[in-house]
Formats: sequence, C-alpha cells, structure tokens
Amino acid sequence: MPIEILMPALSPTMEEGTLAKWLVSEGDSVSSGDILCEIETDKATMEFEAVDEGTIGKILIGDGSEGVKVNTPIAVLLEEGEEASDIDSASAPDAKDSAKEDAPDQDAAPEKGYGRGESDANDTGKSAPAAPKGSDGKRLFVTPLARRIAADKGVDLTELSGSGPHGRIIKADVEAASAGSAKAKPAESSQTASAPAATAAPAAGPSADAVMKIYEGRAFEEISLNGMRKTIAARLTEAKQSIPHFYLRRDIELDALLKFRGELNKQLEARDVKLSVNDFIIKACALALQTVSDANAVWAGDRILKLKPSDVAVAVAIEGGLFTPVLKDAEMKSLSTLSAEMKDLATRARDRKLAPHEYQGGSFAISNLGMFGIDNFDAVINPPHGAILAVGAGVKKPVVGKDGELAVATVMSVTLSVDHRVIDGALGAQLLSAIKDNLENPMMMLA
Repeated sequence: MPIEILMPALSPTMEEGTLAKWLVSEGDSVSSGDILCEIETDKATMEFEAVDEGTIGKILIGDGSEGVKVNTPIAVLLEEGEEASDIDSASAPDAKDSAKEDAPDQDAAPEKGYGRGESDANDTGKSAPAAPKGSDGKRLFVTPLARRIAADKGVDLTELSGSGPHGRIIKADVEAASAGSAKAKPAESSQTASAPAATAAPAAGPSADAVMKIYEGRAFEEISLNGMRKTIAARLTEAKQSIPHFYLRRDIELDALLKFRGELNKQLEARDVKLSVNDFIIKACALALQTVSDANAVWAGDRILKLKPSDVAVAVAIEGGLFTPVLKDAEMKSLSTLSAEMKDLATRARDRKLAPHEYQGGSFAISNLGMFGIDNFDAVINPPHGAILAVGAGVKKPVVGKDGELAVATVMSVTLSVDHRVIDGALGAQLLSAIKDNLENPMMMLA
C-alpha cells in the first residue's frame, strides 16, 4: 500500500522545519539513499534521503513551506504495482479515520510512514521478495530492506512482531531474530527512539499584543522568530530557570602564552598554520578536564554522567544566533590540529552546514567575547553541560609580582559558570585553577 513519507526529526531539538526544496518530482522512481529534498532545521539545511524504493506518487508539502511539524506527511511513495489512484484514501486523514472505525480489519492506512525510519545502507541491489502473509492470510507489512535481509538469513517473517509504524517489520526486527531466537522481541520503536526532545516554553510574560500596545504610536519593526531564535529562547530560558548556576572568577596572566604563541607561529608559517589564543584556551580546558576528571561530567535527569574524553564545545556566533560545535577528544589533539578543526567547524557553522553530531554532546563549553572588547561576563550553561567558561579580553593591567614589585601584565578575566547539581564549589575551583595553570604555563600543555 502507499507509504507516507513523514517530516523527519533531523536533530533532538527539532519540532518543525522548512521544506526548502524538493529534488524529485511526482512520477520519479527513487531508491534507498536517493536524496529526496532539502530541509531547513533550527540549526542547518540538511538533505533527506529515501529509505525505501518506489515511485513518488504525490508531493503533499510544496517547496518553501515553513513550520512543517515533525511527523507530518510530506509525500507519498508508491511501491511496485501501485498507482496514483491508490493514494486517495491513504493520504486523506478523514478517510483513514472512518475506515478504521467502520472496518477495523481493513488496511485503509498506509502501511508505513518514514521520516525517522531505517537506512538502506546495506542494500545489496537484490530485488525485494514478494510481501509475505501471516497465518491468518493477511499481508505482513515489511520494509523492502527487511525482506531482503530475511531472505538472505533465512528468517521466517511470519514469526516476527514488527516494531515499525503500524506494526511494520523493519531491519532491526530481522537482525534481532537472526542474532537470537527465531521469534524475536520487537526492537525499540524508531519513532520513540528518535522523538525530538520537548522544547520548554519560555517563561510566562506579557503577551505580544500587550507589549505592542505599550509601544502603540512609536515606530518599530516587527521581526518574526525563526526556528533557531525560538530554540535559543526556549533552551536558555529553560537553562536559566532549571540549572542552579554559580560563578567562579579568576584573572589569568597571558604574557608567557603570547610570547610562546608568537614563537610557535613563526615556526609554523611554512605550514600556513596560525594559532589563536582561543586554540590555547581550548587545549587548556581539555587538559584541565582530564586533571580534574570529576568535573568532566553532565547532568542526565536523575544521574550524573562522568565522561572520559574531553569533548569541548565552542560557541560560534552566526547571523541570527549561534552554534556550539564540539571538538571531540580535544585532550589528544595538537594545537595545530585543534586550530584547523575549529576553523573548519566555525566556517561550516556560519554556512549552516554542520551535521547534528558535530554540535551535540560535550561536557564543557567555551564562550569567548574577548575579540569584541568585553572585559568579563557571565555565560549561561548549555544543558546538559556541567560548566561553561566565559572569556574576556586580554588587557594591560598593573599587577603585583611575587617579589612584591609592581609591574604591567596582559590580564584576561574569565568566569566559570557551573551547574551545582554536577560540580560543587571546591571542585569547580580546582577546575578553574587547572585551566589557569595551563594558560600561564603554556609549554606544559605540550609535555
């Protein structure tokens, strides 16, 4: 029967998206892995691939459609032997609902909706076996990929319970059966596993109408919120309301680091590498998370997850918002590698070309506003991170040396915002001290 193609959840925070552009037309034949369309999420523009093979029978949502909710049918795919006339009842919600009520044993609904379904990455190019029937003579709904795998591994599909939409048997069900008993337990539903995290509503306040009434008669421009701005508003409101922040501040002398950086950059000129102060900060934080390993942790609802690698997120400002791409295993990477990776991530972040796995995760974040001349500030923790370091500008200041003499040094003010559920005061102080030691003794970071 016709297969509904659903608006996918392309990131954990995605609740709706913009269907930017269809790359196929009605009547086109598609195979698993073919690009169907481009979808704009709150973070990026991403390509959406076909899961099954078939013919595009009908496009339900046109190019440029905004605010399309996740799981909304966007097109209908016809399998072999089906025609466009078969779509009518499948694509009309009222028809489906009444069919279920009047004839519960009839298959009025499409056998599958995908948008969060399985990948056909293991497609061997074989034609799909004919759809099997159960012991009651009714058709078993099976994805083409699952049929092929079952045929290859000799799995009896009539003995399986499907975990896909409408009880459809999917790849995971077949693989579970071949790995264990002949009658496998249904795999976890892909719909449940991929459901986007609920976006918390911003704190209650005056309505838009009430605010606009206040400024009645004054000139203003009304700016609609895009997906990214809505997500930022909701997430940071949630973070500030639900995370018990506390703040630790230190001044860090940078003269040794600036001298060392200058020497390294001269040696790296031939390789066209130029290290920034931010590269050293990333490395310093990554190593500090290894030194104070109990602080390398995140809040997970009813428990704390203590991470082993130092996965450090770095805030990157883009037009209309920001990204926090994650430098994974940062403690293991050289300064030049971190520099090149950060430049690449920042460039693709500004072009909105980052994949979700590149800006998700991490236990710790860095927000650097020093290049804007900001001396110091307090950053909001990005959940589920345990802490974020706010970095100000390096400024010439008078300091008192160890021998009591007055001198001038380049001083950078930093503030560590800490989630008290994850990191207590003394532990946070140890982490910030380790960061300071690394930056004031930069050669130690290469040892």
